[in-house]
Amino acid sequence: MTPVEPHAVPSLFADRLRVLVVAAHPDEPDEYAGGIAARLALAGHGVKFLSLTNGDAGHWSTPRKALARRRAAEAFAAARELGVQEYEILDEHDGELVPSIALRREVVARIRRWQADLVVTFHDECPGHLDNRAAGRLVREAVSVVGLANVVPRVPALETPPVCLLMPDHDALAHHRHDVVVDVSSTIEAKLRACLAHASQFLEFAPWQRGLLDQVPPASDPVGQREFVLEHWAPYLCTQPEVRAAVAAAGLDPVGEYAESFQLADYGRATTAAEVRALLG
Repeated sequence: MTPVEPHAVPSLFADRLRVLVVAAHPDEPDEYAGGIAARLALAGHGVKFLSLTNGDAGHWSTPRKALARRRAAEAFAAARELGVQEYEILDEHDGELVPSIALRREVVARIRRWQADLVVTFHDECPGHLDNRAAGRLVREAVSVVGLANVVPRVPALETPPVCLLMPDHDALAHHRHDVVVDVSSTIEAKLRACLAHASQFLEFAPWQRGLLDQVPPASDPVGQREFVLEHWAPYLCTQPEVRAAVAAAGLDPVGEYAESFQLADYGRATTAAEVRALLG
């Protein structure tokens, strides 16, 4: 699949953010940052999702090419639910993501073309899926050179690096700091619809991996499917006790039933958790 590149749009940091969520597979931006993406999109900010692989290994029976096409269609449907402007998927094989120089250049180009003020991605230093760790590593390395004009000279360098946040996939939970917790109760239904749009993952592959395939409600029972996702993906949808404890320890107002948590990255634009909270509203 050949992605369509966006035109560069000047970023008005004070009133209109340009947000880029970078993950390893289609469905992960939705799962880990879909709530805040929908909130920002509703407020008029520009939001883009970028998957560094096409997700073509994420099924037990569908062949790679057919699965990549299906997952792209699911991603575009999910983008409509969230109000995300673009959902770009690179044509790299799932399970084979490597932080190469060539891919680093591609990430640099996309951060610049999107004129990103805020980049959200995975942790790069913890156990877990190698693709996820590679995605985090690629973003770290790309952000370090987005301001150097001689790196990827075909795309103008950014004058200021983006603020960078880390989102916790399953294996990063034990290593994650809850620096910025965002209440997404107002957009949880959009996030759930986006997750359900990725039916190959939330209603097929992941349940198959967990031995839950026989418990998945049929397509004729959308309410049951919604409850199934809420139950089995609770750590990424519902506000967990450790998140509430972190909010309380920071002396902040309690969050609602649904929240997303982010850690300030140790790279990118220097900022504070308080500044990012104010930025995200």
